[in-house]
Amino acid sequence: MVKLRLKRMGKKGAPFYRIVAADSHFPRDGRFIEAIGTYDPTRHPSAITLDTELAIKWLKNGAQPSDTVRSILSKEGVLKRLHEEKNAK
Repeated sequence: MVKLRLKRMGKKGAPFYRIVAADSHFPRDGRFIEAIGTYDPTRHPSAITLDTELAIKWLKNGAQPSDTVRSILSKEGVLKRLHEEKNAK
């Protein structure tokens, strides 16, 4: 199963994360299929960069977002856009 989740990067005490599509059996910081964006919680407000087209592509193909990634996608309006695309058909 493919999951959209966070991959921890950075140094000790100063983390930032890549939002990636990865197989659920891969380690958290290990291999991934494709990078979708970044998330830096140390900045205020949190810095988020996201390729919305890639995120929608993976969600349409059945990828399951983690709780944190689901929250990020919701804040960025990706889930709303996906819902509108599904209902427009």
